[in-house]
Amino acid sequence: MEFLLLLIGLLFATVLVVGLGEKIRLPYPILMLVFSAGAAFLPFVPEIHINPELILPLFLPPLLYAAAQRSSWSIFRLRWRSLVLLAVLLVVVTTAAVAGVAWLMVPTMALPLAIALGAIVAPPDPVAVEAIAGKVKLRRRLLTVLQTEGLFNDAMAIVIFQAAVAASFNGSDVGFDVVPRFLIGALGASLLGLAMAWLVGTLNRFVPDLVARSATTLVAPYAVYLLADELHLSGVVAVVVTALELGRRARPQDSAERLTRTAFWDVVELLTTGVAFGLVGIEMRYVIESEGRELFAFIPGIAAICATVVLVRFIWMMAIYKLGGAESQSKAPGSLKEVLVLSWCGMRGLATLALALALPSTTADGQPLEGRNFVIAAACTVLVVTLVLPGLTLPTLVRLLKLPNDDVSEEKAQRALALRAEQVAIETMKNSAAAAKLPPERRLSLAKRMSALHTILESDLEQDPGEMRRLRRLLALMDDVQREALDAARAEILKARNEPGNDPELVDRVLRRLDLRTVTLDR
Repeated sequence: MEFLLLLIGLLFATVLVVGLGEKIRLPYPILMLVFSAGAAFLPFVPEIHINPELILPLFLPPLLYAAAQRSSWSIFRLRWRSLVLLAVLLVVVTTAAVAGVAWLMVPTMALPLAIALGAIVAPPDPVAVEAIAGKVKLRRRLLTVLQTEGLFNDAMAIVIFQAAVAASFNGSDVGFDVVPRFLIGALGASLLGLAMAWLVGTLNRFVPDLVARSATTLVAPYAVYLLADELHLSGVVAVVVTALELGRRARPQDSAERLTRTAFWDVVELLTTGVAFGLVGIEMRYVIESEGRELFAFIPGIAAICATVVLVRFIWMMAIYKLGGAESQSKAPGSLKEVLVLSWCGMRGLATLALALALPSTTADGQPLEGRNFVIAAACTVLVVTLVLPGLTLPTLVRLLKLPNDDVSEEKAQRALALRAEQVAIETMKNSAAAAKLPPERRLSLAKRMSALHTILESDLEQDPGEMRRLRRLLALMDDVQREALDAARAEILKARNEPGNDPELVDRVLRRLDLRTVTLDR
């Protein structure tokens, strides 16, 4: 019952903190972490622990799925260099660098446990990046690089962590079998994600209720994550592939479902993020209490590890910049300012805490795991240094650097997509058999309405009650003609979403307005 009360309290706190964050212009996940960490020390707050093994399975699937919904396969085809350089190689390099520093600074720490520490603090958290960097006016190119990195880097880190923990537990060494394990796990998880997407798409054809179909998308990430875990595959990859494939399978006629699902996932993502960061803050209290005075002895080693994490990311981003950028078509980082921003956005979070708390306390022979306390303390400190400080200062940093924004290019791209949708809609209406049956004045009215479609798609649709009443009085035949034309326009925009070079989020804005237009069709 106490945990249930805590959960309800965190949900309400999330709503309040979101409002506060909007007023003071600070990211609500950081505020949730800071406030919950402070509140945990109040005497009337009960001591409640969540099983570390449940943290990732509870929070990572829905948050990964929500983030992956805003991407597409075309982005990964375009950004594959970012995927390799940041989500795989940077994780490996950071793990190695941190492990080396920890092994040198803490003589009693075995090398496998040092490698486990490196894997714990190596991956920037996709939840933190989406929740914090996504709220700042970053250029779409930079944000896409961060999103691409964040969606897959946990997969590599978890494989290294599991191998290192097994070696620490058994007193053995970490072998090079990590690489084939990662590749096999990623490949198997990709196939599993494709299968889950097909299953969800098939089930949705037999479920008439829009809310039930939206709920299916919440069940799917948990199901595929747990199934992948049972099969010793990458749950992270499985969830991301499921989301990307479901986006690719989107149908033009599912307007109402898309609108319902978008609203549903906005609520799920907000509350899940708030609760996750709230629990991170609460757990940090217990770490501080359990380590006690030992924390002071850990300070030199922890400071060295924090510096290593930050410097490795900065040096890596600088190397990418000097060597010509991660992408051939859209260089990122493309300037020293962008190097600084991308380095500053290496925020650790949920995965780092969950992996740290998942460390076993004893070895296979029942002896205490030497160095475990240092690993947990170091992981929490890295989390604070890379999450709280950058999260609170990122908006100020972006303003001080005066990075150019994408407003003009975004407007241009959105206008091009809107015109593309309008042209297809007009052409489809001209060739429609149903349109030929309409009186000439009605066809002229429809032609004028379709000719103004691009202006509607370029700006937010405001529904005028008077217009809505007029819409309801129009003939059902006009409704059919417009639906056919708008279906064609949506099909064209969905096609554009999967083409390299098109930003999925910009495409989704146009698609949403098309969907809204369909919902308010003339009747």
